[in-house]
Amino acid sequence: MKHAELAAFLKSRRARIRPSDVGLPGGPRRRVPGLRREEVAQLAGLSADYYTELERGRGAQPSAQVLAALARALRLDGDERDHLFHLADRPVPPATQGPNAHVQPGLLGLLDRLATTPAQVITDLHQILVQNPLAAALIGRPPAVRGPATSLVYRWFTDPEARTLHPPEDHPHHSRVFVADLQAVAARRGSDTEVARLVAALRRHSAEFAALWDTHDVALRRADHKRIVHPALGLIELDCHSLFSEDGRQRLLWFSAQPGTEGAAQLELLSVIGTQEMTTTTVGADGLERPKP
Repeated sequence: MKHAELAAFLKSRRARIRPSDVGLPGGPRRRVPGLRREEVAQLAGLSADYYTELERGRGAQPSAQVLAALARALRLDGDERDHLFHLADRPVPPATQGPNAHVQPGLLGLLDRLATTPAQVITDLHQILVQNPLAAALIGRPPAVRGPATSLVYRWFTDPEARTLHPPEDHPHHSRVFVADLQAVAARRGSDTEVARLVAALRRHSAEFAALWDTHDVALRRADHKRIVHPALGLIELDCHSLFSEDGRQRLLWFSAQPGTEGAAQLELLSVIGTQEMTTTTVGADGLERPKP
């Protein structure tokens, strides 16, 4: 691993980003060009100490997950993101697949501007790539898992905990929507091993999924009305909207409520509550997630 080169590259990318580019206040007393180290750490979901070790070239060994988070925080383009992985001696993951996929710049730029509404970018297999703070406060951070469980569709049909986000009477609707959407994605991708593995795993582990899959209903989820069970605010009724990337592999999702409704008032309160209860973990110097002190 090229520690010194990695450290220099991170410093150079950090220096070119204005705080306003990533939704942070500028302030008159900034002593460094671009972002501070702790701001990059915050944007990437890392501990400040761990990121500082990376910039000092002290021997930290970042995982692929950490590198992907840094690429998003530093707004790297595709070539820069690949270079970051090469410097860390990590295999470059496919640009459009999996939870470490590189967020398409157009979607990331729009996400940066959605500071007052919950929003996130996901893959077409419902793997969360990046969230704004309000999305994390509304639906929580994705769990630190690997394999098929990185997909919310897989967790929905195999992990009862994934369904607690919605009232039980809404579960059949969400199940149908997930399966119809996955059918459309499978058709669009064609002979794609990632989709085939996910479908095979779901058919093995969920009779409900297998039965719905065999109905052959097909419909991309472009918009939906959702009822979300929030631990502090109770039941919140919101509209969920989707904007698709050109290749259909990524989606920008955002939540809204009609003005004057209870849902709109709850979103206002959510912005006050912030992410105090939701951001309870940090990544330590060894790259592992732990509860914040």
